[in-house]
Amino acid sequence: MSGLVPGLLPGLLPVPVFLPLIAAALAALLPARARAWLGLATVACTAVVVTAITAGVAGLPGRGSGEDALSLALAGWEAPVGIVLRADALSAVLLLLTCVVGLVVSVHALAAGRDADALPSMSSLYGGPAFWPLWLALFAALNGVYVTGDLFNAYVMLELLTLAAVSLVALGGRAGNGAAAAALRYLFVAVVGSLLFLMAVALVYAEAGTLDLPLAAERIGPGPLLHVALALALVGLAAKFALFPLHSWLPVAHPAAPAAVSALLSGLVIKAALFLLWRLWGILGPVAEPVVLQGLGLAAGAAGSIAVLWGSFMALRRRRLKPIIAYSTVAQVGYLVLLLPLTAGPVGADAFGAGEGSGPGWTGGVVLVLAHGLAKAGMFLAAGNLALAYRGDRLRGLGGAVTHMPLTVATIGLAGVSLAGLPPSLGFAAKWQLLTSALAGGQWWWVPVLLLGGLLTVAYTALMVRATFNQPGGPDAEPPARRLPRTLVLGPFVLAAGSVLLGVAPAGLLEFLGSGTGDVTAGAGDAPGAAGDVPPSGAAGGDGS
Repeated sequence: MSGLVPGLLPGLLPVPVFLPLIAAALAALLPARARAWLGLATVACTAVVVTAITAGVAGLPGRGSGEDALSLALAGWEAPVGIVLRADALSAVLLLLTCVVGLVVSVHALAAGRDADALPSMSSLYGGPAFWPLWLALFAALNGVYVTGDLFNAYVMLELLTLAAVSLVALGGRAGNGAAAAALRYLFVAVVGSLLFLMAVALVYAEAGTLDLPLAAERIGPGPLLHVALALALVGLAAKFALFPLHSWLPVAHPAAPAAVSALLSGLVIKAALFLLWRLWGILGPVAEPVVLQGLGLAAGAAGSIAVLWGSFMALRRRRLKPIIAYSTVAQVGYLVLLLPLTAGPVGADAFGAGEGSGPGWTGGVVLVLAHGLAKAGMFLAAGNLALAYRGDRLRGLGGAVTHMPLTVATIGLAGVSLAGLPPSLGFAAKWQLLTSALAGGQWWWVPVLLLGGLLTVAYTALMVRATFNQPGGPDAEPPARRLPRTLVLGPFVLAAGSVLLGVAPAGLLEFLGSGTGDVTAGAGDAPGAAGDVPPSGAAGGDGS
């Protein structure tokens, strides 16, 4: 494989962006049935290319030494004149997550569309034929965010992602469900976030004279412009990935959107803005004054901690499946920003990443993104199946579902296990790394947040699963109004089961991420710290985080 790296593999980097983009334009011109097959074929072909890219990243001889990314200068023009694409371990993991979830969602939408002629309500699972060109555009934008090496192209991809995501939410428009209003609210919040991020990009360019991130890190120095840029990027991107208190669009968008769209929003879309924040934090953070970065990290951590508790309590108060899962996403986003204070180092540290907890913090955050993406996509698809079969997602109307749709209920339960961080799930492996990071770095105050958030996740997962049982002492519930094809049931189960089974033996994944801990800071030198301890696969009792 290493012999292919100098030539062929870097040349594949544009494919995950341009192939779906071209397919999106074609899909808009094709009839409905052809759109579906084109969409599925495009995602499958892109997945093959992404697998090759990931293998190339894993086989790089310089992994762990700072030379741990595939790169390609488009048309031979190097930065700062041209556009450089880069893929490292972080990019590879998120590209793979996008392809895996995208494949399952595409199969789900294809199966629903195949039966939509006989049963029109099937279109509520994916939004109808207009889903395909919008999904392919969104797919291209996600991949573009993960391989771009400069800030302006990241902004362009983020805007394409926003427009496609907002349009997909609007596909759920039915009388009384408020899809148009939800999409409009999402658009307003996203546009404000985009303006703030664009201002951050402008400040970086004004200071460094380039938009290429690694090159900007070499040219820029600590000062007010850099600190303001980091603060603007933090707030602007937080609005896009729904960090409390900028989360108001998410709990209304999910119930209004089709199930497949909700799976994409929660499982994939919010990860793009989070990825960009991590990139900025990892590459420009070491240049900033430590006290400023630690202050921003503490502010993000405090917002994340409130999000974990607020989102969980709100989920417990809901009585419909999709709002419960939507507020669960608000809570889970809180965990994903905790790595900002963990990697910035404890208050008073004299350097970025000072302390032993930085490495496990990065690794735990990336693994948690993977676990959350698989679990939440599976959970939303399963909730859509229940809502279709029982003509609604109100908990009181789901009695007996565990008997008639056991695999669908098991999907929700397995996804909840991973989200709660119970062993042996992938969520447990991730939160073990975050706990290790917090304790090793002397930031013990994040530990109660991780533990209490896990207990609350167990509580609202149990609330959903319990609603599917027959009432004690009552008559057996009637079977669902509709029987669903097996394809619609198996896909979500595969995602949820994957979020658990990948945690049984996570050493390979942790090593892949850990040996490239500098991948988050690609091009800006090595990040300190190691991958951290591999969690014991059979830890009795678990930490419940």
